[in-house]
Amino acid sequence: MFAAEFEPAQIVGRRLPHRSPVSLNARLARGGLNRTLCKVTDLSMHGARLQSYSTMRKGEKILLTLPLLGQVSATVMWATDFEAGCQFHMPLDYDAYEQLTALV
Repeated sequence: MFAAEFEPAQIVGRRLPHRSPVSLNARLARGGLNRTLCKVTDLSMHGARLQSYSTMRKGEKILLTLPLLGQVSATVMWATDFEAGCQFHMPLDYDAYEQLTALV
């Protein structure tokens, strides 16, 4: 029988834990007054997955208006035709995250 020390590999670039499926109506603003409706379908303290009929581009800075919280600034990390993932510039605090995920 062989024995070896095991040290788990560090995973880089993966999502942080504690993501919750949600269905929240929100507003998306870019470059000042360009506002459109969107839906938040996945939420973590660090970011969100959005559905929108408005095209978003990777690297774009956005303002997301969330229910109960108001505006949160974020950067688009990936985007397809009608979906995008964004990372918040400042993570949500735990209480705010809990309030939003309770709205489901």
